[in-house]
Amino acid sequence: MGAASMLQWDELCVVAVPGDAVLGVFPAQLTSMLTSALSSAGFVVGHAGLYQALAMFAVAYFIIGMTVLSVCAIATNGALDAGGAYYMISRALGPEFGGSIGIMFFLANVCGSALYVLGLVEAVVDSFGIPPGQKVGTGVHVLPQSYWYELLYGTVLLALCLVVCLVGASIYAKATFLIFLIVAGVLGTILISFFATQPLGVPIRLPHFNVSETENGSFTGFSLATLRENLGGGYGVDYTTGQVMSFSSVFAVMFNGCTGIMAGSNMSGDLKRPSYSIPRGTISAVLFTYLVYNLLAFLMCATCNRILLQKDYGFLRDISIFPPLVTVGIYAATLSAAMSNLIGASRILYALARDDLFGRALALAKKTSSSGNPVMAVILSWLVVQLVLFSGKLNTIAGVVTTFFLLVYATVNLACLALEWASAPNFRPTFRYFTWHTCLLGIAGCCVMMFLISPVSASASLGFLLVLLLALHYLSPSSTWGYISQALIFHQVRKYLLMLDVRKDHVKFWRPQMLLMVQNPRGSARLIDFVNDLKKSGLYVLGHVELQDLDMLPSDPLQPQQDSWLNLVDKLNVKAFVSLTLAPSVRHGVRQLLFTSGLGGMRPNTLVLGFYDDAEPQDGLAQHPAFTSAREEVPLGFPPLRAPTAPKLLSAREYVGIVADALKMLRNVLLARQLESLDKAWELRRAASPPPTIHVWPVNLLRPDSARYADTCSLFLLQMACVLNMARAWRRARLRLFLCVEAGAMPHAQEEKLRQLLKDLRIQAQIQLVPWDAITRLHWQTCRGPPGGPAGEVEEEEEEEGSVNFPVNAAQVSDEYVCAANKLVLEQSPAPAVRFLYLPRPPADTSLYPLYLHQLELLTRGLGPTVLVHGVSAVTSTQL
Repeated sequence: MGAASMLQWDELCVVAVPGDAVLGVFPAQLTSMLTSALSSAGFVVGHAGLYQALAMFAVAYFIIGMTVLSVCAIATNGALDAGGAYYMISRALGPEFGGSIGIMFFLANVCGSALYVLGLVEAVVDSFGIPPGQKVGTGVHVLPQSYWYELLYGTVLLALCLVVCLVGASIYAKATFLIFLIVAGVLGTILISFFATQPLGVPIRLPHFNVSETENGSFTGFSLATLRENLGGGYGVDYTTGQVMSFSSVFAVMFNGCTGIMAGSNMSGDLKRPSYSIPRGTISAVLFTYLVYNLLAFLMCATCNRILLQKDYGFLRDISIFPPLVTVGIYAATLSAAMSNLIGASRILYALARDDLFGRALALAKKTSSSGNPVMAVILSWLVVQLVLFSGKLNTIAGVVTTFFLLVYATVNLACLALEWASAPNFRPTFRYFTWHTCLLGIAGCCVMMFLISPVSASASLGFLLVLLLALHYLSPSSTWGYISQALIFHQVRKYLLMLDVRKDHVKFWRPQMLLMVQNPRGSARLIDFVNDLKKSGLYVLGHVELQDLDMLPSDPLQPQQDSWLNLVDKLNVKAFVSLTLAPSVRHGVRQLLFTSGLGGMRPNTLVLGFYDDAEPQDGLAQHPAFTSAREEVPLGFPPLRAPTAPKLLSAREYVGIVADALKMLRNVLLARQLESLDKAWELRRAASPPPTIHVWPVNLLRPDSARYADTCSLFLLQMACVLNMARAWRRARLRLFLCVEAGAMPHAQEEKLRQLLKDLRIQAQIQLVPWDAITRLHWQTCRGPPGGPAGEVEEEEEEEGSVNFPVNAAQVSDEYVCAANKLVLEQSPAPAVRFLYLPRPPADTSLYPLYLHQLELLTRGLGPTVLVHGVSAVTSTQL
């Protein structure tokens, strides 16, 4: 058997036997493994010599052994259903990996079955075919030879395999056990022949290149000279292909005989105790055949000269004490391997169909007989194999088939590695002789062998796998199997959260971490989207307070709502977490979320609230592009919006109290007004020039006597406007910074100072001077306290020290002044996409909360989308 032909004997077939005894797995696996050893050992030793051959066997079986350990670990971790490798991978790595690997494994088994059938046809025709040039056969050479005749022979043999597989696993197991006995007899005969056969010359009968027709090989019997001659390598020309062999090419051919260790797990659905039989049968067969490989290599090197080993790969028939038994054994084992691949492919196809990963495309394969045999999957697999038979010689795709098998084995190792690294408590395999090191070695070994055997096939297989992965990722339905990726992510996130030390925080690496309070998502869709642009890769939490008392309820009412909120996050395509809580009041609920949201160093540092006013809520969710473009319904689970006449869930005093609470807890505060009127798509994509603008007012308009631009709050406001401008959707917008100046206050010096600040902060913004003498004059005419009085002094001191006794800002300005300030802001044209204004601290006197809120409403009335900002922490840095 030549190097190319040996690609046709490359399977290990483990059969499933009802009754589930280890002997039901072990014999069938040994059948093909022994056949592979008998057919390829002479080829390997003839070219590589004994030393290199032993090294090849050790490396190959080391790789196979690592994969076997992973198979055994997964097979003993819970119930194993039909589908074998597909079932293991899909339940560990998810439907995308499982489905793509399942298809590739199905195709590999289909092509493998065709390879065996054509290999058997080739062997039969070589032995019994009419020689070329003769019209009438003589003796045993009675079979006509042509493409169509060979296709007919293959179809008949495949039909025989189909009949056995349709009857079921029981008759297949019995047939395989009978074949095992034959192959075991062949092995025994050959071992005896090495000792019983006398030295003889073996004529080279097979077609070959560059070899004299009269040259004979020699069986010398046990000879020290022959052994010494065969110790070193002697790579020559493969007479079947005309190619010069090398270490890598010989190793690739030998390794092809070791790529069927999953065939038994494919039949896992027919086993009573797969977790018992598969590990014991597989490991026993691998160890036994490894010993046989080494024993045969030594016996061949000690008894056969290199000419015989290199020029006649079928020499074992010539030296056997009973040659017909060798021929019958090889024929029987090849037929068994073809059946093994056919029945394995049908089980994989049935498992794929049952999981509905490909929808109606595989619906027919679900049908089974009364005994549970997936007859339609068997018939469909047979049809695909029959189509492959039309291709004729399949040595050209044998490398692809082997690569498919190796890719499956690498993925099984990956699944075991992922389960081990995830450290999930439910991963408790009873087979413990593995570690993550063995999984990594298995993955590396399989990948190296893929590219060693055929770089082109390996690249093509990986590309095909990637296409299947992408297709299943976007088209397959979600599963309930559990995703190992989630366990791995949890494991890594927990590790890195523990490493995230809040004591090492530095202002250079500050980022906003938002807690957005949402009463009803129907009225806050655009606000949710806007805050998503503000977070700058930071933490983003959607908070919601349910006003109920758990003591009065039979169960937690938040659990049924969780899915609706998570679906909302998915549909809006925002990177946010969801945090729901029960509380007797909204204020208490917000306190809870501020205290408890987040974990470790990832906690909200900024609270975002919608504005408290009398505007009628609008259902922005129904008009959101996420639902209108896909023509999907708004997700259920969210109640209708509050009617305009219905009472609010919190009072004005409680609302301002939430702001005060957040500032006491050293959280920055953002109040967003009319953000639902912000049409971001229109504002940012309109073709008209100039581009949209973001107006920034870093001065406290309710405190005209302290128009500072470099305090903590002003810098935080400037930072938030800059963060918004850095978001991808807002990069086309331009920042416009308004500098309020009075006559005689050297406005150009102030402008230059502010420009230098912007340069130090690396913020690009246009500065616009705004005279506000008339506004400040109105303030001094109508203010309720003299400038520079005690109130101003107290406020200055308290702001410097960060005291919690807030100044009574609201008592110092009149409504007339606030309206004038509102008009000043409104007159700056062109109208921006959004405005950022300075949010004053609430007054210390809680009785003034309604007045404070009233003046904020006057200040922002009619301004369109506006964000009021108050910062309590330093967030800007001029250092490298």
